[in-house]
This record gives sequence, structure tokens and C-alpha cells, in this order.
Amino acid sequence: MVLACHLVARIGSSVMSKWAFIPVILTLWLVAFIFLRPLQIDTYRMWFRKNKGNTIWKVLIIFVGILPLPVFLLHWQTLSTWQVILPYVVIALVNPFVEEMYWRGLLLDNLRNWKNWQAVLYTSLFFALNHPLSFGMFSKLNSGLTVFISTFIMGTVWGFGYKKIGNLRLIIFSHFLVDTFNLSVPAFLDLYESKW
Repeated sequence: MVLACHLVARIGSSVMSKWAFIPVILTLWLVAFIFLRPLQIDTYRMWFRKNKGNTIWKVLIIFVGILPLPVFLLHWQTLSTWQVILPYVVIALVNPFVEEMYWRGLLLDNLRNWKNWQAVLYTSLFFALNHPLSFGMFSKLNSGLTVFISTFIMGTVWGFGYKKIGNLRLIIFSHFLVDTFNLSVPAFLDLYESKW
């Protein structure tokens, strides 16, 4: 996944500049779909079954989702044209499902023989690497150590959260909040400057 997205980002950024986020995100979705397609319906049912107890993890998962709210409040005006709004809405609605079913669902389920902390850190590492190595190829806001650390923390909370609550529903919702409040498409296009 990381290599495929990185290669598309390298090629795309030289041809499409900052709009290379479109082929990169489509590559991410395609690779995930290739791996998710052969799964049994029972796997999807498990991912979307009712949450287990563990209120602390539910709160932590939602907390991670609302952390970028100040970014949205400071820069919501970057959603000023349909060319930005349309991909922003599509990515916010589709990407959390695809990424969470791949990074947390598929990968963590396939690493069930590992210790929980090893599996979560492993998947979180590659989830985090994918962001600066792909989107960071053409977007200053998506490059660097800060993006790596923040996505690693998100991936770690979502990974342990998946292990604790037993499904992806709340994690997908949290990822939706992050993609929405981070203003994903305006960030890919570097339409605002990070204050962090």
C-alpha cells in the first residue's frame, strides 16, 4: 500500500502538482479494495457489530476525532469552490471506511497471532508512514515529522480502540471527524498554513 501510493504520488506530483492527491487517494482505495474484496460477509458483520462496553476507549476514540476541530474553525473558508468542496465531501465520506477496514480491520485481524501491542504498533507505523510518503510528496501540510507523529498516535488509539471495543463503527466515525475537521482537501492543496 505505502509503496504503491508513494510511486503514484511521485509521478502524479510531477504531472498534476498538488492535485496529485486524486490519483493517490484512488490508488489507496483500489489497493484496499483488492485486499478487502475476497473477505467473507461475516468479517464485515463483525466489523460493524454493536460496540462492546469500555467507555474510556469510546471517549478516547471520539476525542482523537475532535482534536483537529480548531483547524476547521480557523480555515473553513478554504471550502470556497466546488472544485475543493466536492472532493472534500467524497473523501470525508469514503476514506474513513476504506482506510479503517484496511489498516485496522484487515491488517489487525490478520495479525491476531501477534501480541496486541505489536500488531497495533506495526499497523500504526505503516499507516503513519503512508501519509508523509504519499500526500507529503506534493503537500507541505502533509509532510514532515508532525504529520507522521500525529497519524501514528491516531493509528495507535484507533488500533487499541478496535481491540477494546470489538468493531470499527466508532473508529470510522472518528476518522470521518479527522478528515472533516482537518480539511483534508484544502490541506492537500496547501490552502492554509498550519499553526501547530
